[in-house]
Amino acid sequence: MIHMRPSVPEDVPRQRELWALAFGDGGDYLDNFYQTYYRPERVLVLEEAGTVLAMTAWFDSALAEPGRERWKAGYLYAVATHPDARGRGLAGALLKYAAFYLREEQGCQAMTTVPAEPSLHRFFARNGFRECFTHTRLTPAPAPAAAEPSFPLEPLSPEEYGRVREELLAGLLHIVYPADALAYQAGCCRLSGGGLYLARTAAGPALLCAEGGEGGALLVKELLGCPGARALVLPCLKNLLPGWSGAARVPGPGTEFGMLQWLYPGLEARWDWSAEGYLGLAFD
Repeated sequence: MIHMRPSVPEDVPRQRELWALAFGDGGDYLDNFYQTYYRPERVLVLEEAGTVLAMTAWFDSALAEPGRERWKAGYLYAVATHPDARGRGLAGALLKYAAFYLREEQGCQAMTTVPAEPSLHRFFARNGFRECFTHTRLTPAPAPAAAEPSFPLEPLSPEEYGRVREELLAGLLHIVYPADALAYQAGCCRLSGGGLYLARTAAGPALLCAEGGEGGALLVKELLGCPGARALVLPCLKNLLPGWSGAARVPGPGTEFGMLQWLYPGLEARWDWSAEGYLGLAFD
C-alpha cells in the first residue's frame, strides 16, 4: 500500500540514497543540504510496504509580482524515484501530494520547479505545471585577453546577497529566496570553488553567483545589475574568476527554465501566462 507523508529523521539515509541514484551528487553536496537547509517537513516521501520509493524536497520561497502581490510558493527540488520503481506513476502521485501539503499545511499559493533536463518539462506539464520562468544565457565572444577590472569581487554572506538581490530585482516578476536557502546555495558554491559576490562598478552594483559544473569550470548562475554594470563586469570575468566557463545567466528571454503551478483555481484563472518571470538560482 502506498503512503505519502512528510519525512522523519530516520528517512535521511534512504533520501540520500535516492538523491545520489537520481542525480549522481556526492556526499559533500548532500551534507551541505542536510546541514544548511534540511528539516524533516521540508522533504516529502512516498513509501510502499514501509520502503521509501520517491521523494521531493521543497524550498520555502515567494513569487514577487511588482507593484501587486507576493505569493508564498514552494519550490520543488530533488524530485527522485528509485530506478527499480520508475514507470509506475509514483512521481506524479507525489507531486499531487506535494500540491495538497503545500497548500493545506504550509499555506502556499503556488509551486515552482526547475526540470533537471529538457524532456522533464513535458513530464511536469502533464502534472499541472506551465512554463513561466526564463533567463538569457550570455556567452561573450572570445577576446585576446580579459579586461583588467577596476573593482574587486567582494564575498557576501547569504543574508547580504539576498538583500541586494531584492533591490536589483525589485521591478521584475521573480522568485524570492530566504536566507537559509541562500545559505545552501553558498555551500554549493564553496564546494566547487565559487561564491556569492558583489562588484561595485562605476555603473552600479552587480551580483554574481558562481558555481562549478561538469569539469570544474565556473558557471555564473546569476549576474544581476543594470545593463551598464553587467557590461562592465562581463569582460573582466576571466580575471575576476580564473575558472570561469565563459557563460553567465541574466534575467531575460531566451531559455525556458522554470515552471509554475497555481494551487488555487482562482489564482490560475487570473494569471497572465504570457508574463515571463525570473527564477534565477534554482540550485541546479
